[in-house]
Amino acid sequence: FSFSVFFAPLQQEFGWTRAVTSAAFSLHMIVQGFLAIGVGRLNDRFGPRIIVTICGLLMGLGFVLISRISTVWQLYLIYAVLIGAGVSGGPVPLMSTVARWFRARRGMMTGIVMAGVGVGTMVMPPVADFLIRALSWRSSFVVVGLIIIVVIPVAAQLLRRDPGRMGLRPLGDVEIAGGAAPANDSAGLLFSDAVRTPQLWLLVIAFAGFGWAVHSVMVHVVVHATGLGLPPSLAATVMTAIGALGVVGRIGTGSLADRRGAKRLLITQYGLLALSLLWLAAARETWSIFACAVAFGFAFGGIVPLNSHIIADLFGLRAHGAVLGVTGLSIGIGSAVGPIFTGYCYDVLGSYTVPFVTCGAMAAAAGFLTCLVRPLPARQQRS
Repeated sequence: FSFSVFFAPLQQEFGWTRAVTSAAFSLHMIVQGFLAIGVGRLNDRFGPRIIVTICGLLMGLGFVLISRISTVWQLYLIYAVLIGAGVSGGPVPLMSTVARWFRARRGMMTGIVMAGVGVGTMVMPPVADFLIRALSWRSSFVVVGLIIIVVIPVAAQLLRRDPGRMGLRPLGDVEIAGGAAPANDSAGLLFSDAVRTPQLWLLVIAFAGFGWAVHSVMVHVVVHATGLGLPPSLAATVMTAIGALGVVGRIGTGSLADRRGAKRLLITQYGLLALSLLWLAAARETWSIFACAVAFGFAFGGIVPLNSHIIADLFGLRAHGAVLGVTGLSIGIGSAVGPIFTGYCYDVLGSYTVPFVTCGAMAAAAGFLTCLVRPLPARQQRS
């Protein structure tokens, strides 16, 4: 999400329009989304350690190579293919691994793990802005890439696919099984059966709307805030506000999901997301922009752990990574179209009002589609 901070320097260096520049992020999300299904299936089979290690190295290498670009096709190739492949090894393997380790408190633990995204969003954009001002955008990409190359592969060495391979049981296994034989990863639908259910396809469309709404803002909010008169350093802290409340949303909503279920909370979070985006479309004062960022961050952050939670609730763990990859693909497609549409609207209209209202409508539609999702019949859940 530090791409939003690099947006203006790339425009200034090469003279690209906002649609052309944001297309790099859009292509990145398409590649990431399509790879998410394959990565999810590999994680179901081999576990996260090797996948996250390789993907972290690819992601870091991509950031380093971007420092040498001179044409837009080079940006598209590196940011979309190399970094997109790297990022695909993040959310799906990690959330699927958490789902296998925790039967009790699954939502809370997913929220805690994915709070790392919020912390990164809170920390890295201001760091990137500082580096750009102190060094240059090219040197900043190198520094960020080296951080990634060190941090992600090292952390990945501590990951294990599931507790069974270490002679352990998932947290809460005995309690939930009521003292009977423990639940196991073979419970739930096969991937081929899950993709035939209307429940999955309702979620697929809903999460595509989520990707459109969220990533349009994540790409354009810093340059939007700058256009409203905020200094670049203050505009970068809008991302910090989003990241900080994203942490609160991930952990808080994930914890509530353990007691109240993922579906109801998803609908609530989509409603809040829609309201925050409609507010952002009209916001002009600094305080109002930051207030929108707070509401947006909490709503966006809260939806992230609920994705994994509702997939586990509906379809079980047998093919959890692969099914989660399908929703990851839908998020990627929405995230690809939204930022380009938003940039194009600004290029034509000179304003973000229409595209941000469109984002709000997408979030509202996602909430409505989630309302239509019904639990699977018990005989399907046991298949």
